[in-house]
Order: sequence, then structure tokens, then C-alpha cells
Amino acid sequence: MEQHFLVFKDVAETKNITLSAKKLHMSQPSISLQIQNLENQYGARFFDRTNKGVTLTKEGQIFYAHVRSVLDLLANAKDQISALAKDQRGLIYLGATLTIGEYILPNILAFLYKTHPDVDFKVKIANTESISQDVLEKKIHIGLIEGPVPRHKDLNVESFWEDELVVVVPYFHPWASRISISLAELPHERLVTREDGSGTRRVMEMALKERGLDPDQLNVTMELGSTQAIKQLVSAGLGITIISSLTVSQLGDRKAFKTLKIQDAPIYRPLSILTNARTVQTKDELILIDLLHDYRLLTNVLSKDYNELENLNPE
Repeated sequence: MEQHFLVFKDVAETKNITLSAKKLHMSQPSISLQIQNLENQYGARFFDRTNKGVTLTKEGQIFYAHVRSVLDLLANAKDQISALAKDQRGLIYLGATLTIGEYILPNILAFLYKTHPDVDFKVKIANTESISQDVLEKKIHIGLIEGPVPRHKDLNVESFWEDELVVVVPYFHPWASRISISLAELPHERLVTREDGSGTRRVMEMALKERGLDPDQLNVTMELGSTQAIKQLVSAGLGITIISSLTVSQLGDRKAFKTLKIQDAPIYRPLSILTNARTVQTKDELILIDLLHDYRLLTNVLSKDYNELENLNPE
């Protein structure tokens, strides 16, 4: 029966029996027969057939949704049984956007390695679109992204952190003695930013517009594709920047930089967990998700340097 479901699903997605026959290495008559058997068994016609291909009927659309669910459940069962049979270590395929991957994930993985050494991770760092697509295609088990979240019926989205964008200046800057600045002051300073099109840049510009400041008024002197490179330029006194507070949260950064809130209206953006709505998380994946939802513990983990994580009590 599973074979019949697989054939039905493929034909429903390709909308062409000939293409499905080539893809599945089967004959066209064999595929047509399996579909006919399903239609006879369920007493409904699942496809409208034309010279251009096939399309799902209303009954076929209902059946397709259930077939996908059944095949997903069977695939999850096979994966879990296979892992037990082979006595595999836990392996989590994880994706993250740049800021999360560079400044949040290292501490999280270091902490999990200490507390759950039997779990391994394969990590991909990419943009939001790429991570989302990989979650949908089940190439990644968990995606961690910043900023706007794409909408899709097969994506579960959970916010796990509210990230604040702050103004960052070197410790010797005239503003370093302050705790906040106004939006009106920003255009008077040289600004170093992420490249046009980055998530951080997009969130910053949208927020400034909403607060009445045209981003074109900013004195942007340099655009860089790396937050770390931006921090190095700021520390050398070549400008100020607006970046995630998480990127300057560790002890070394707190000595080199001063972070200032925007007093008119702070800028926040959500950090989110993406999972596939058609899969069930394993116990190892839930360990990571539970950590991300434990705000107190996660705050401690993210505020530590690597050597301090050894002494961090997970309780």
C-alpha cells in the first residue's frame, strides 16, 4: 500500500504520468493501474485526465493531504527505528541565519556539547529564504532565523528571543558616557552598516521609516557583509553602527564598545524557530528547542564566554 501512496503522491505533484514513470523507473501502464486500484478501493476518482496531463479532483485533493501525512509518519518511524537499530548517536541537521550562526549558535552548541555529549549537529549558515526552503524539504530539522518569517502552511514558527537593535560606539566616543540617543542625532555621525539587502539592514531601515526618519538621511560611509568586520571598524573609531545587541553581549565586547538605546522608540525583531509542520521532533531535537524556550538559561548561556560555559549549571 505504501508503494501505491508513493506513486499517487508523485503523480499528483508532477501532474504527468509519463514524468512520474521516468522518475520512479516504472512503466506508465503500471502507474495507471496502481492509481486505478486506489480509486476503486476508495470509490472515488482522484484525477481528471487530459492530453496535457492530470489534475487532482476535489476528492483527489483530500486524499493527497492524507497520503502526505501517512507517508511523513512512516518516514519518521523508519528514521527512528533505523537509529535504534544502528545505535546511532543523535544527529540534528540545523540551519541558522548569519547573526544567529555567528553570535548565538556557538555558545548554544558549546553548552549542549557539555550537557548532552551524545548529540551531534550538522549546521548550515544561510539566508532566511534558503533555511526556510530546507526546512520545508526536510533537509534541515530545525531552522533559526531573524527578522520577518515566510508564511507557509507546512512551516511551524515559534519566537524564542526578542532581539534589540542598538547603536554601538567605541568606548572612547563622546556618546560613550550616555545610555541612549535620539533618532535626530543619528544623521550627524558616520554610520557603518551591513550590506544592502541583509536582514539586519532591512529591519533597521523599516524601523527608522516607521519612526519618521528617512534612511537616506543617514551618513552611511561603509557597507560590509560581516558584522565582525563592522565591529572592527567601529572599535578603530571609523564610525558607529546599528546592530543586534547580541553581537556585543560578551565580556570582551562590553569592554570595547558602548551600546546605546534609541530613546524615541527601541527597535526589536523576533528570532524564530522553524520546524516542518509535517514532522515530529525527536527527543534530541526537543532538547535544543526546550533550551531555546528556557529564557533564563538561554540568557546565561548567551552572556558567557566559552570558558565560562564549563561552569554553567544547567539547573
